[in-house]
Amino acid sequence: MRSIPALAGDGIELLEHLLIDRLMKVAIVVIALAVLALGMVIIWRIGGRRR
Repeated sequence: MRSIPALAGDGIELLEHLLIDRLMKVAIVVIALAVLALGMVIIWRIGGRRR
């Protein structure tokens, strides 16, 4: 049977894994939004020149 410190260690590892997972998802969203914004600026500039 596991002791209390072993259970606490597993909880910390799980929490660390969930935190890293959340940070990776946030980073992916931020990068995707930056790429979208860059694409919109490029299209806006190209469209502005044609007018």
